[in-house]
Amino acid sequence: MQNLKNIAVGFLVSFIGSIPLGYLNVVGFQVYEKTGLFPTALYLLGVIIIEFFVIYFTLIFANKLAANKRLTKYIEGFSIVFMFVLAYVFYSSANAKSDFSTSFNYAPFLLGIVLSCLNFIQIPFWTGWNLYLLNGNYIEVSKSRKYFYVFGTITGTFCGMLVLILSLHYFASNVDFLSKYLMQIIIPLVFVGLGILQTIKFYRKYYR
Repeated sequence: MQNLKNIAVGFLVSFIGSIPLGYLNVVGFQVYEKTGLFPTALYLLGVIIIEFFVIYFTLIFANKLAANKRLTKYIEGFSIVFMFVLAYVFYSSANAKSDFSTSFNYAPFLLGIVLSCLNFIQIPFWTGWNLYLLNGNYIEVSKSRKYFYVFGTITGTFCGMLVLILSLHYFASNVDFLSKYLMQIIIPLVFVGLGILQTIKFYRKYYR
């Protein structure tokens, strides 16, 4: 029963956490639009392989990572810069009529691995969630039970990202406004907005 609870809690947290629009989802949407479902599944598999190790090690070292304020500050600062860089990359790619997902000579699986490795913000994200779930006794991670929790999380990420990708495809295919402006204007503005929001939070957290 505890193993099933670990899977369910991990799945729920990860599914909800993967729904908000991020660059991994946007690139996954581009992969789906360009190549279809199977390459998209390979891309997502690459993403969750890296996430597996991130979640596992943040689960094991959650207390030490949470206590390392300097590392957290650097990661959060990098994520702010990364948001603005992504806004520029997606804007320039859309206006140049090129596809970010095919700008690299990687197979979808390797593309997922590379981009997931650059997603440093997942370290404080999972450190915080793992501490919360452990301290609240929502999960139990002794012996092999930790693997059931991690399995639930990566399954939730895969399903959550796939749902968002398919939803983006549906709306982009059926709403003329989204079809015309999604990649060219809306996505870059989303990343600019996220960058500004994270900058405000960063300032309040470290300089007020």
